[in-house]
Amino acid sequence: MRVLSMFIYDQAYTLRRADDLLHQPAPDASHAQGRSYALLAADLFTKARDWHIDSVKSAGKYSSLTEDGSVNIYPIMLRVSVTQDNALTVKIGKKDNSSENFRRANKILTADSEPVHIWDFSGRTTYILMNAWNRMPHDSKSADHEMPLEIQIYDLSKPVANGADGKRDGLALTLGGSVFSNGSITDMDLDSSSGSSKQVGSGLTGLDNLGNTCFMNSAVQCLAHTSKLVDYFLGDFCKEINTHNPLGMKGELAYAFGDLLRKLWAIDRTPVAPRQFKAKLARFAPQFSGFNQHDSQELLAFLLDGLHEDLNRVKCKPYSEAKDSDGRPDEEVADEYWGNHLARNDSIIVDICQGQYKSTLVCPICKKVSVTFDPFMYLSLPLPSTTMRTMTITVFSTDGTTGPSPYTVSVPKSGDTRTLINALSNACSLQDDERLLVAEVYNNSIIRYLDEPSEVISLIRDGDRLVAYRLRKDSEDAPIVVFRSQRMESSLSSFGRKSWKTFGAPLVSNLPDNTVTGSTICNLFLKVMTPFRVSKDDVSVGDERIGESSLANETADTDMSTDTSEQTSLNNNTLEDETGTEDAMQFFLTNERFPDQRMKIEMDQPITVKGPLRRLHVVVCWLDDGLEQYNLGSLDSLPEIYKAVLFSRRPQDTCSLYACLEAFIKEEPLGPEDMWYCPGCKEHRQASKKLDLWRLPEILIIHLKRFSYSRYTKNKLETFVDFPIHDLDLSKYIGHRCQQIPHNYRLYAISNHYGSMGGGHYTAYVYDERKKGWYDFDDRHVGPITEDSIKTSAAYVLFYRRIHEDSLDTGTDIDSDIPT
Repeated sequence: MRVLSMFIYDQAYTLRRADDLLHQPAPDASHAQGRSYALLAADLFTKARDWHIDSVKSAGKYSSLTEDGSVNIYPIMLRVSVTQDNALTVKIGKKDNSSENFRRANKILTADSEPVHIWDFSGRTTYILMNAWNRMPHDSKSADHEMPLEIQIYDLSKPVANGADGKRDGLALTLGGSVFSNGSITDMDLDSSSGSSKQVGSGLTGLDNLGNTCFMNSAVQCLAHTSKLVDYFLGDFCKEINTHNPLGMKGELAYAFGDLLRKLWAIDRTPVAPRQFKAKLARFAPQFSGFNQHDSQELLAFLLDGLHEDLNRVKCKPYSEAKDSDGRPDEEVADEYWGNHLARNDSIIVDICQGQYKSTLVCPICKKVSVTFDPFMYLSLPLPSTTMRTMTITVFSTDGTTGPSPYTVSVPKSGDTRTLINALSNACSLQDDERLLVAEVYNNSIIRYLDEPSEVISLIRDGDRLVAYRLRKDSEDAPIVVFRSQRMESSLSSFGRKSWKTFGAPLVSNLPDNTVTGSTICNLFLKVMTPFRVSKDDVSVGDERIGESSLANETADTDMSTDTSEQTSLNNNTLEDETGTEDAMQFFLTNERFPDQRMKIEMDQPITVKGPLRRLHVVVCWLDDGLEQYNLGSLDSLPEIYKAVLFSRRPQDTCSLYACLEAFIKEEPLGPEDMWYCPGCKEHRQASKKLDLWRLPEILIIHLKRFSYSRYTKNKLETFVDFPIHDLDLSKYIGHRCQQIPHNYRLYAISNHYGSMGGGHYTAYVYDERKKGWYDFDDRHVGPITEDSIKTSAAYVLFYRRIHEDSLDTGTDIDSDIPT
């Protein structure tokens, strides 16, 4: 509502806000004080004119129609400039209006004994008034900061009859509808006897796609059907605009969103073009400028945070310092954190959308426990496939009983070597008296051992190759021997000259003692080679597997002691002609630091293992006769940890929403990049972290993390998440058991994403409370959809509304108060 006090100064008038009129009772039919006019937005003016013409014609009364078919409507162009914080100077110019409009405007706004009331349904003057503090530098182009305001004034003093029953039409009766004090432009059905109003807008209005803006349309439609948010923005939300919040947008985002919401809830279901709202987004969030595809969840996060800051009821935020729990009860610490949060943040968004979770950090060294309670606007839940990693490792026996076997295990991506070994031990049915020695192989050599239990497996790449050797558990301190095989091959770099080339995976065996002979070495090798030995008639080859791995640089020391004085030094590019020997193979000691040097092992030669690593490295040089006696194909084809298969369609992963919640609250170690500074150790530690839900909001927004990012790749997960529709029960996940409120939720909206990353298409599914059915919002197209169809692998953001205990049995939701 507005009151216009008239003082003619050469067609200049002062427009003042009359807040005292907002709460006055609606005037009755006998009201004759002053003249009343309606200030309409241009789009509503067109709709109102057509609606009036049709309604008057249908009633058979044309007395109010002029010759040109108008209904006493005067289009006027005003220029508005701010004079003080609560007033506007209105100027009528001949250059902006026809002479007839200029004459009519002066007649309407003539100052006399009659007060003139102008009821603002456009919301534009409210916008101008709320921006008086900065004289509108962003929107005004003239030197004196004047703003052109194109309006239509409709005379409400003589309402047109609507039908034979004598009731006044909706627009004529808006004089008594206090809901219009906020500038709402929704149509009304108002009972003149009581002054009560009832919205008839359906809310089933689409949004035009302005060019890859489906992400924005999807998020907006979900919020536009959040009942308490709709009620708030269709009410007098302007009184809570915080123009002085440095974290806000001076109320402009809230005004733009409120205006868009009112258009979506208008009685006319013509699709709305959200250009002004898009422009505000681009202005305050440049990442959403232009017409590229963006993420609906990122838009939603910015919008909720921006609306909160624009509507924050706290004008001066007090300083508060977060205190550690120090053994205090969780309830006390949580209430302290929540109180501090509310002291700085108080808005409709906080009221309905914000909850609180508990975060527990434990130092792995000093066991220091730190507990904090943080607010959340939405829950970002990982899909189980994003938290687990599939790894393939080849397991070798060291006693010659079985051949190599690859095993595929699933382990947490944030897990460590201990986690991997435990999973592999279960997969290969490791005996109680056995242990696993895991190593990484590159270029047919062991480059490092995974012997540090706390080492994170995220450092292991998919292209690497891992092997594991089954050793006796009682031989943890006993020395081992590592065998590497070589054969003669021609080399292009040496013009076809043959040289020794390493092939196959290394083999490992336990040494019985620190001092052995060459015969012992030979017998151990023949034993581990038993699974590969074939008869002369057997010409089969092993399974062929291909793959590449990445290079790492790590060496192991081997101390060798021998009584022989003969030492032969061989270079990889040289060869002693040994093809005439009757032996199938020959053995050489080598040092990992100097692989080009080796010493031949004689059968009766004593060898002593020394040094802290207690590993003996032996190179086995295979001759032609030996190669014919063994099938070494499986040794030469270690699988990669994970081999992505091109053009193969994997079966669709399926999980429940509860499994996503379990993954969210599961305890896991922090990554190397997220080290926690332990106040006990006074150092950064890779602490373990656990999250628990503490208090839940009225509206629970759940974001499914379908998009995964790594240093080199981007990927979208098409996992089908089976989410509850009627009763999401979070009782077992909530930490604050003393809360006397239900933890059951009902789904009412979904933001969907179809397609791949960087493109695709967004839509929304929304439940309509009045029609008791689901609707598909695909930009400007809106149509019904069955409940059975809303569960798809495209579900991206889920919107839940709390249901109360007294509505669980009846199937009704007392919070479902979308205007009807």
